[in-house]
Amino acid sequence: MAYLLSKNLHLQAIILSTFILLLSSSNHGTNAQSVPPSSTRLTSLFPHLSFDRDYSQMFGDSNAQIYGNGSFAKISLDKKTGAGFGSKNHYNYGFFSAAIKLPPGFTSGVVVAFYMSNSDIFPHNHDEIDFELLGHQKSRNWVLQTNMYGNGSVKTGREEKFRLWFDPTTQFHEYSIIWNSHHIVFLVDNIPIREVQKTPTTSSSYPSKPMAVYATIWDASPWATHGGKYPVNYKYAPFTASLGEMEMAGCIYDPKDLSGKSCSKSSSPSSLDPLEGQDFVKLSNQQNKGLQWARSKQMIYSYCKDKRRYKVLPPECTTK
Repeated sequence: MAYLLSKNLHLQAIILSTFILLLSSSNHGTNAQSVPPSSTRLTSLFPHLSFDRDYSQMFGDSNAQIYGNGSFAKISLDKKTGAGFGSKNHYNYGFFSAAIKLPPGFTSGVVVAFYMSNSDIFPHNHDEIDFELLGHQKSRNWVLQTNMYGNGSVKTGREEKFRLWFDPTTQFHEYSIIWNSHHIVFLVDNIPIREVQKTPTTSSSYPSKPMAVYATIWDASPWATHGGKYPVNYKYAPFTASLGEMEMAGCIYDPKDLSGKSCSKSSSPSSLDPLEGQDFVKLSNQQNKGLQWARSKQMIYSYCKDKRRYKVLPPECTTK
């Protein structure tokens, strides 16, 4: 009897060990899926700019601070105000990037945005390309939202949301935008997560006018976290984001040259030209693999699948 009991216990131990091993193997596989494929480091192609020289403080008083000889900045949100910087130049097209470290802890209702806009020039008919990092009621669970619209098409939101595959609060991560006459690409740590190609179905809502670059932090309690369910709790303020490695490369807007022809290349394309170079007019096979990974593994919302919001989906959602 004792022998049978011992044998049964031994068998149960083997089964339990096998189960734990399988579970461990399964978890390891899940973690492996959260690692993106390698991709070309476009952010290594351009110099980092200075907050002192290339940006102006838009709002925030002492909640916006520059340090590291102009290479870095901090923007904070408290009960009094948020904060933000804007580029001194507008651009006809280009490559735009920022390394950002987000506030830790309870951040519901907080939005850190890195985006392009021309609302200062075209207040009722403006264009915009957005990275919006949405705070969360759980530590580290920031959500990344991308959006774009052109010619004042703000009523037709084109939002997509993604889980981040890293903790965005412990170190800097790169958020980059390619914008030219061919496509718009959103990249995180050089991994493309979204591409919007300029086609006949997207041309009416495609950003086409010169835009400036902005980095801000602000209170978006009415909508940011689960539709406004969790507002900003200022008990945890100030909420501080750090910015660095700012890059803006492309055609600087000249009011005397509305066509932008002063930036065009007449000879063979350069790999560093944000409009004409091979790295910028079309995604490589390697970049397309990253794009497919991000959209299959990390995307949690797309306006093209939101039939509750849209009785008729925007035309680009149904065009193959």
